[in-house]
Amino acid sequence: MGGGRRRRLGPAVAVAPGARVDRFEIFFDLVFVFSFFIITRATALHISGASLLHALLVLAVLWWAWVVHSVVATRIRLGEGFVPVLMTVGMAALFTFALALPQAFQDPRGNAAGPLVAAVSYVVIRLVHLALFMHAVRDSPNERRQLWHFAPELIASTLILLAAALLPVRISDTGTAALVRDGLWTTVVLAQYSTGMIAGTWGWGITSAEHWTERYDLILIIALGESVISVGVGSNLLGQPPTWPAVTAAVLGIFFTAALWWAHYDMIAPAARIALHAAKDGPRVAMARDAYAYLYLPMIAGIILFALGAEGIVHQIADPRLPTNDPAKSPNVPLLFGGVICYLSANMLFQLRTLRTVSWTRVGAVLVLTVAIPVAAALPALAALGLLTAICVGLVAAEVVVFADAREALHKLVFEEKTAHEANEAAFRARWHERDEGE
Repeated sequence: MGGGRRRRLGPAVAVAPGARVDRFEIFFDLVFVFSFFIITRATALHISGASLLHALLVLAVLWWAWVVHSVVATRIRLGEGFVPVLMTVGMAALFTFALALPQAFQDPRGNAAGPLVAAVSYVVIRLVHLALFMHAVRDSPNERRQLWHFAPELIASTLILLAAALLPVRISDTGTAALVRDGLWTTVVLAQYSTGMIAGTWGWGITSAEHWTERYDLILIIALGESVISVGVGSNLLGQPPTWPAVTAAVLGIFFTAALWWAHYDMIAPAARIALHAAKDGPRVAMARDAYAYLYLPMIAGIILFALGAEGIVHQIADPRLPTNDPAKSPNVPLLFGGVICYLSANMLFQLRTLRTVSWTRVGAVLVLTVAIPVAAALPALAALGLLTAICVGLVAAEVVVFADAREALHKLVFEEKTAHEANEAAFRARWHERDEGE
């Protein structure tokens, strides 16, 4: 973009230590989470071990792009100056990438247009982020030097994804072609996440811990909300008159999703936010990388898995042609319970990394969920969903009682910070009234 246009739009603005997430970032995230919806929808068409592997591979590659995006947002405000123009290009590429995902893992000997569109769109997303970050660190030699450590990953990811789109169509044997394609995608995932560990923390910085934690918390909330939409759309609740079993299943779905929200955001998320604020320099960057960039991925993977299971179960319950006492169809119960286990296990690792503690209530809940899988598989579908909801709500209720003192102290601290921030904002805005009165 030319210098004249940048001047007309305004310059890029650096992130301040107390910066918060702005509205343009939320706009971007809504487009990003559309990819979660597409992954869930494409996988739900035919659930198998291969389709679940493909969903996780796509999610991992997509999530790495979002991590890079969040790193860029630690340096410049994405809603200021000329930056939204470039980010809109990235959003268009991201939307195209999401639309091409269902074709990315179809017959490897078929048309390469879908995989090629996905690969090229992904490259555009990464190039937009690279251009913005290079602009942000133009005056920081240390960060420019550290940026070059990621150049091999960017080049390798680009070339391997293009190879995964073009090479399998040239292989005559379908099984071999699929194996090559899956192997190339797996190589991309390994290259990306190992680079994040090998590059280390030297030269990086998290200017605003508040912005970083809020950004990741919002994407997780949106992912939980997308799971509700996915269940509602995919289970065909809108396509027929409501029945009491269907309404009950929908209510149970909201309850256990709300319980999973509570499990993270009632105590763990605010305490982790304080821990990241308290950390400085390298330890802060390492915590941000390990706990947020890496461990949010299995939490979101768990959300997608339990959304797939819940969708299948609710679809069965809502179907008036099926007896209500039939057990849930395979593999919906393992997906439902396994997804929640994945979410809670990743959440425990998040708690361990940020707070250096593990709640015995979470360990107990995971064990109960694991033991309950064969039990739920033999129950009627609605009862299986009710059992999961009871376990999740029971976990929340137990922690409210057991950790009452710690919870009260944490909420008091957070509320004091919130009211102090609101008072500062009110005092600043009071100047506008003073100015009006003076005129």
